[in-house]
Amino acid sequence: MSKFDYFIVLAEMRTGSNFLEANLNALDGVSCHGEAFNPAFIGYPKTETLLGLSHEQREHDPLSLIEQVKSHEGLSGFRFFHDHDTRALTICLDDPRCAKIILTRNPVDSYVSWKAAQATGQWKLTNATHSKSLQVTFDPDEFEAQLEATQAFQMKVQNVLQRTGQTAFYIGYDDLRDVDVMNGLAAFLGVDARLENLDKKLKKQNPEPLEDRVSNFSDMQDALRQLDRFDLSRTPSFEPRRGPAIPTYVAADKAGLLYMPLRSGPDWAVVRWLGDLEDMRPRELQRKFTQKTLRQWQEAHVGHRGFAVLRHPVARAHAAFCDCILGDGPGSFPGIRANLRKVHRLPISEDATDLSDRSGYDDALHQDAFLGFLRFLRNNLAGQTSIRVDPAWASQLTLLQGMAEFAVPDMILREDRLAADLQMLAEQVGITETPQLIPTEHAHHDRLVSIYDATIEEAAREAYGRDYEAFGFENWS
Repeated sequence: MSKFDYFIVLAEMRTGSNFLEANLNALDGVSCHGEAFNPAFIGYPKTETLLGLSHEQREHDPLSLIEQVKSHEGLSGFRFFHDHDTRALTICLDDPRCAKIILTRNPVDSYVSWKAAQATGQWKLTNATHSKSLQVTFDPDEFEAQLEATQAFQMKVQNVLQRTGQTAFYIGYDDLRDVDVMNGLAAFLGVDARLENLDKKLKKQNPEPLEDRVSNFSDMQDALRQLDRFDLSRTPSFEPRRGPAIPTYVAADKAGLLYMPLRSGPDWAVVRWLGDLEDMRPRELQRKFTQKTLRQWQEAHVGHRGFAVLRHPVARAHAAFCDCILGDGPGSFPGIRANLRKVHRLPISEDATDLSDRSGYDDALHQDAFLGFLRFLRNNLAGQTSIRVDPAWASQLTLLQGMAEFAVPDMILREDRLAADLQMLAEQVGITETPQLIPTEHAHHDRLVSIYDATIEEAAREAYGRDYEAFGFENWS
């Protein structure tokens, strides 16, 4: 008896999914119902219903069709591509009783086959004498867009399977004509039936080599050389994922503005501006939200705008260093200060440092200490230290990605042009006259001005490469 209630074939166009479906249907007790969740049709082109449900009924309630698939005699399933109904995908991926079959093919072969099928209108071939063949033109931009969509889909599937502890049956296009592999799939599905021979109705289309099928073959070769197939140019990220820090959000009720802070940014200046905008003290602004109360606020403020403010990585790291490591305020971490001093050999005192006293703690010492902190951050953000990655110095890209789990900011402003950006934001909610923005620099900005040099800039770039890349930061000064 199968441990699965149904199955999903996760594939793409021109990967051999029709042939795979034909052989699944050849197994006694197994039924594959086409592209059950294709937005343009239900199951197959020109069909009106599938398992008693219409296209309209499926659109209204995708789960109802999945339930019909599960209740169908034997073991049933369907094919699913990246542009099909994501509601159905979520249901299937989260369900361990749904068997996942992942079909892949060389993306260049798939693309060329897709272009040929588009040009000839021949998506299936059952009689080789009716084969239509022609040369196609390779479009590098079109191919890259298709490749990115496919890879994003595959990464999403893989991530969900990993997080839920599931496994899938992976099968490549070239293995589809191996009867032993197909019978291995039957064993994975938990059915007793086995194939003696593969389905012979469907014929391979366009068996010619690629150089005969692509009119600009040399151009295609040149374009493919430019693609970073192994993503060698990426900036790796080992930072822990974060959720939205909703309790830190600050709202201006009358204006309908929601400030979504990135820690160690110009928070006080922004909150003061919001308070002046509302004609109240900053402490009176609404804050300490939960997800429930924030949803209620959003519903009560139709047309609201959420925003975050980026600070240059050098200035932000320096603010975090001063406030969290050297200082003794409510946001300081004396335990981490002790670790940085003992383990990472930062030249800092055991107790909090008075940054206003340059005689006891001069700029040369501060420069060495801050440079050591930046080098610690490079290792910390790469997951190479025992110290947690605190939001005070986590990359701004990671913090924004965490925000997106609940809501994406309408605007991401920048500190170096914050007054103009806030004016533009206010105009979106119908406010033309805005209060003056107080200076946004950190309290010890002058210290950073005194110690900043090319070595500090380089260390910041090594620690925050993803932020520099994502947001196009230039040198701090």
